[in-house]
Amino acid sequence: MSNNDLEIPSVNTIRTLCVDAVQAAGSGHSGTPMGIAPVAYTLRQRFLRFLLFDPAHPIWPNHDRFMLSERPASASLRSLLHPTGVRAADPDHEIPGRPALTLDDLRTFRQLGSRRPGHPEYRWTSGVETTTGPPGQGVATSVGMAIAWKWLAARYHTACSPRD
Repeated sequence: MSNNDLEIPSVNTIRTLCVDAVQAAGSGHSGTPMGIAPVAYTLRQRFLRFLLFDPAHPIWPNHDRFMLSERPASASLRSLLHPTGVRAADPDHEIPGRPALTLDDLRTFRQLGSRRPGHPEYRWTSGVETTTGPPGQGVATSVGMAIAWKWLAARYHTACSPRD
């Protein structure tokens, strides 16, 4: 089976997880998560550096971040975390070592009593890098994180850097 043979079922799985989560919640938008699934999948598979990313240790600082600022698409982020196998890392909010996001978490997405609110919250779910609030905050946060990464790279990657 070639990589292309896996892409369509993978994207469709992400879409299905998104639709199921939004449908179970009884609120939200499924159109945006379904529409950006191919882009999100392609970014994660082909462009983001996950060579240094270990799903068992998602808080490792030296990996690319997937910043999803559009709040109606928060189901997309969750649907990408589940198949990636990200493990819980924050003992204050999760049980370390267990999956950060299970299918049951997707089933209770955006429901009363759920540990997975409609808008991702930093530290509640390992793999969620930031909490975005009002429109535009995600863009500002992304720029700030990029500047911080460049500063860290210049300061600590002096001997060898995996990329510019």
